[in-house]
Amino acid sequence: MSEVVLERLQMGLDALERKDETLARAVIEGDHEVNQLYLDLESDCVDLIALQQPVAGDLRFIAASFKIITDLERIADLATNLGKYTLGTERNLAPDVDIQRIGAATSEMIADAMGAYANEDTAACYAIADRDEEIDELCERASEAIARDLIERQDLETEAEIEALMEDVHRLLLTVRDLERVGDHAVNIAARTLYMVESNDDLLY
Repeated sequence: MSEVVLERLQMGLDALERKDETLARAVIEGDHEVNQLYLDLESDCVDLIALQQPVAGDLRFIAASFKIITDLERIADLATNLGKYTLGTERNLAPDVDIQRIGAATSEMIADAMGAYANEDTAACYAIADRDEEIDELCERASEAIARDLIERQDLETEAEIEALMEDVHRLLLTVRDLERVGDHAVNIAARTLYMVESNDDLLY
């Protein structure tokens, strides 16, 4: 599931960068595949609890896995948003904003978080949580650059042009916010993994 979600996220980022409407629609229309994976895994978790009545470490494993698939499903929703933003954007804004850099950093966090889950690597869980501050800083600088670009624009003459610009600005700010949320979901995965392995809730709150 994580491999499919990461693929969708990269597709969304590529669609944004190239303004590729075909790719954007593929991301949007492919969301049902992730939803089905989520439902299948959710059913597996419920069956394991009902039929096996797990305790202690086994129960933590199932509970953590259930929470993690929820995070992955939400990341896929955020990737779908990138596709929708691609279809709506009309102009280039804030050339100093490197959406691809932010996207690559958040994708790497997700991949590393899933690696920590697979390998029960608690040290990696803490490292992933620490990296979230870098994502937050990148997103804050991006939002400031978008606002600065808006203030400095003097090439608009009509209300329609101003309204179109504001819609594009809104979409770009939402893009930054959504990528920041992807980073937050990576931390959630790391937190659940840490709890799964060590019954340690350090990163949960």
